[in-house]
Formats: sequence, C-alpha cells, structure tokens
Amino acid sequence: MPTFSYTQLFTFTERVFRRIGCPEADATLATETLLSADLRGIDSHGVARLMGYVRLWEAGRINATPRVGITYETPSTAVVDGDGGLGLVVGPKAMRIAIEKAQQVGSGWVSVKNSNHFGIAGYHAMLPLAHDMIGIAMTNASPLVAPTYSLDRLLGTNPIAVAVPAGEQPDFVADMATTTAANGKLEIAQRKGTPLPEGWAQTADGQPSTDANAVKNGGALLPLGGATGSHKGYALGSIVDIFSAVLSGANYGPWVPPFVAFLQPSANPVGQGLGHFFGAMRVDAFRPADEFKAHMDNWIATFRSAQAVEGKKVLIPGDPEREMAAHRLLDGIPLLDAVVKDLEGVGAKFGVKL
Repeated sequence: MPTFSYTQLFTFTERVFRRIGCPEADATLATETLLSADLRGIDSHGVARLMGYVRLWEAGRINATPRVGITYETPSTAVVDGDGGLGLVVGPKAMRIAIEKAQQVGSGWVSVKNSNHFGIAGYHAMLPLAHDMIGIAMTNASPLVAPTYSLDRLLGTNPIAVAVPAGEQPDFVADMATTTAANGKLEIAQRKGTPLPEGWAQTADGQPSTDANAVKNGGALLPLGGATGSHKGYALGSIVDIFSAVLSGANYGPWVPPFVAFLQPSANPVGQGLGHFFGAMRVDAFRPADEFKAHMDNWIATFRSAQAVEGKKVLIPGDPEREMAAHRLLDGIPLLDAVVKDLEGVGAKFGVKL
C-alpha cells in the first residue's frame, strides 16, 4: 500500500480546493479539517472523499465562496447559515461562534443549516480544548440507515463527538457514529472486496447481510446496538437529526441531500442543505479549570489502569486516534490503490500533481 507524507497530501488537497474556487484561508481550513481524519486513522473520511466534494462542486451543490453568517442568535445560542459551503469550512466557523459565546456567557450552542458533509465530528469537537472548554459536535447525513424494524432508510450515520480537556493526561475524545459502522467503512470494504461483519447492514427486504454492496443494492445500514439494542442507536441518531436540522432549518430524515453527486437531492426539501450542531462549555463555568483537569487526569488514570482481560488493555476514548496521528506524522499516511487512482484523477482534472 503506497504511503504519502502529511505535507504532500496537504499541499495536493489545498491546491485542489483552490482550483475549485475556495479562497486561500478556506482552502487551508478545509484541508486541515479533511486530513485530520487521515491522521487519526479514520481513512473513510479523509482524502478518500476529496473526489466526492469535487463532484458535488461540479454538480453545483457546493458553494466555494460561501458567506457563512448568523441568522438568529441569543447570548448563548445561534443558528448559522452555511450558504451551501463546504462543511469542512462551515463547521469550524460555526464552532468558533460557539466558542466565542462560551467565552462571554459560559456556554455556546450553534445549530447549522445549508451546509454539506463536514468530515469527522471529532475535529470540530476538539477545537474548544485549547480554550479549556468541553466541545460537542454532531451532524446529520445522507439517509442510509433504517430505524429499528424498518425497511425505509430515514437516518444518516449521524455521529456524535465529545472532547474533554485533561491536564497531564491526553484529552478525552469520543467520536462515534450512531450506527454499528460508518458508511465509509462499507466503502473501504467495497474497495478491498471484503465482506462486512455481521450486524452492519441489512438487505432491501430486511435480512442481515455481510455483502459490502448491500446498501448500494437497496439495503440499509443498521443503528448502533445490533439485534437486541438497535433502538438505542436509533434514538441517538434521531437526537442528532433533531438537534442538527429540525432545530436549525436544515433538511432532516429522508430529505437530507446525499453526499454522492449522482443522486439528486429531494425535489421537495423540508429545509436547506444538511445540518450540524455544536456546543462549547467553559470548564470554569462549573469549577476551576485546573481543579477539573486534575480530576480528569485521575479519572483517566483510574480507567486506564483497570484490570484488563488477558491479551487486552483498557483504552480511553481518543487513545487509538492519538497514537495513530503520532505514527502517521512520522511514517506517512497509507492510501489504498483505489484512493490513489481517484486522487490522480482529481489531480489530472486540475493540473495538480500528487
């Protein structure tokens, strides 16, 4: 599997975003947001998706020069209109608004409409950490998920991410889809030609399937929780959809526009674009930040030292991604041959060498 340095991929991706018309600052921000996924080992949401954003732009569904602005606000809340921009740009700008509000009144809550796919939720949730704040990020997504007992695809993978600052210990960062697996993992399985684990997907008639193309063939992804607990994942995904879209005025449920450009958005949308939800909470609005972080260190150390089953170790949310980022910054980022081929195609289109 070919390996590329972070710098090499950053330069290439930034140039592609510039070629589609993004201002320099937005191109840099979009690249940083996108490549955070590759660094953290979430390969399904990194440069493997660059072609997808380009195709959306070619289809006129992404505005490369959005005027991201607040349409409604109170001291602690806001609705942000992404003006059809890259979610990779709209998301960080909306989280900055949440951070600014938290700095003023203790917490900031921002719901976003008229945006697009924003990369990994964890990147956005981690932005408040530098300000001694807890960060929360959610987004709805293309409807590929069947609610419990349903054949209809009504929800997206709808991730939730929460980042909590610590002191001497690494920060706590939980970033997860509300499905058994994110759709990007199906895409990886398709590229590799490998079957899915049981419990990830169902066929068009509701039967369990390990076929990586099950969703493409009319099936659906399954909510987190599997055969006996999917109602919990269904509820979590519903919460994300409501906070991100019903609250902001974005499209929700089956009306969320698909990420792939070859599928058209609903002819009768109930809102604008897809939606996100961000929160930032100042730790010192609850207790002194140093005191809190010392206790977070103790919490993390306690869980990390828990007695583990043989051959395993107890992890803290964020451990695998943090270790992967350190490794890939030094040794490079491996890309599947199919992804490299896609990137070379994008490069040829815009005269940018990988």
